[in-house]
Amino acid sequence: MWGRNVYDSISKFLQFQLTVNVVAVVVAFTGACITQVGTGRARRRRRRGGETGRRRPVPQDSPLKAVQMLWVNLIMDTFASLALATEPPTEALLLRKPYGRNKPLISRTMLKNILGHAGYQLVIIFTLLFV
Repeated sequence: MWGRNVYDSISKFLQFQLTVNVVAVVVAFTGACITQVGTGRARRRRRRGGETGRRRPVPQDSPLKAVQMLWVNLIMDTFASLALATEPPTEALLLRKPYGRNKPLISRTMLKNILGHAGYQLVIIFTLLFV
């Protein structure tokens, strides 16, 4: 009973962590690319000596810096592991067939859930950031 409970907790923790990390990496990478594109054009214009008559674009900060991503990971790891480690086993776990030795830890359903939730969170975050 305890082994199946530990396996379920590990798979839930992995699903949660991979979703959070995928979203954080995509937001940080996209934010870094977008802010670099905006400031790079202004530098090239100034180097060539040409002003376009428009105001210079204001350099923007990346939405998530490296230290902020580390704090997000630290906080998410702590709370998720505490929540899943304190989940008691139930008798219903014994009614389920055991998992095979060669079964992958991240199943196809888990991968669909990770990508689906990450996509949903990215839509929300990019809507809040760029609209």
